Amino acid sequence: MRVLVTGGAGFIGSHFARRLAAQGEQVVVLDKLTYSGNRANLEDVEHEFHEGDIADGTAVEAAAVGCDAIVNFAAETHVDRSILGATDFGHTEFTGTQVLLEYVKEKQIRYVQVSTDEVYGDMPEGRSALETDPVRPSSPYSVAKAAGDLWIPAYVRTFGIDASVTRGANTYGSHQYPEKMVPLFTTNALDGLPLPVYGNGRQRREWLHVADHCAGIELVLREGKPGEIYNVGGQERENMDVVRRILDLTGASPHLVKTVTDRPGHDRRYSIDSSKLRELGWAPQHSFDSGLAETVEWYRTHREWWEPIKKKSKDFKEYYERQYAARLS
Repeated sequence: MRVLVTGGAGFIGSHFARRLAAQGEQVVVLDKLTYSGNRANLEDVEHEFHEGDIADGTAVEAAAVGCDAIVNFAAETHVDRSILGATDFGHTEFTGTQVLLEYVKEKQIRYVQVSTDEVYGDMPEGRSALETDPVRPSSPYSVAKAAGDLWIPAYVRTFGIDASVTRGANTYGSHQYPEKMVPLFTTNALDGLPLPVYGNGRQRREWLHVADHCAGIELVLREGKPGEIYNVGGQERENMDVVRRILDLTGASPHLVKTVTDRPGHDRRYSIDSSKLRELGWAPQHSFDSGLAETVEWYRTHREWWEPIKKKSKDFKEYYERQYAARLS
């Protein structure tokens, strides 16, 4: 099978490309190489690379020639950045998805949309979101993802395409751009820098190892049904529990933890029911404790990957200043 992995130079996309290539599949990557896209993430992956925007039909056609399927990871992904400025999120998540689906409609190939549990919004205690639940996004990021998702059932019903959606929990692992909680706090802890915890740190998330997430997406690619959504869940933890575990694993001082002004519109709890995917045969292989320990060790031993980003990237420095300078002062 020849598969186009859009956003394949990013965090989850590169892990998925590596997984397919290891199984002997032909992997084609289309990536815009914005701040979080990194060709180094693919250096050990046999693949064909195209630089381009999924919202550019010409770029999509050039990359997708001869492909049997498209798996779409391309997205602006960080809630904090969407609060600072939302325009790029609609362009990629909404417009880009529709451009990809036009190609899928023409060529009648398989398509998987990789989405997020954040589209369901806050979940009350004792309840987990089902795939049939309505979307209730809270941030510009989750609005853009939910809007993109809605293209899929419309194109399935109207044009008869073979497309499915996955909605994954908070994903962690190696090669994650160090603006997200686990890599940011891990690398800050290793360098003795503050760990800026929003509010009281009691927000709850499901944490999903990237290898388990990719296994779920692959299963949906191969066996998912047209028009269906599949949740890919993790293990629920309070944010402060994750912070304490990172401190333990890095040996950093608890005094590095700094509570800062909470994010606007911050959802308190995400929780999703993955029974539907488990019925297809999926089950996570990583416990949170072992997965986080493996991830922290990767960042400890791969400074050459993240130090240039944090210390030399103008984009990262400008973002960090805008997001945390006033909060930490």
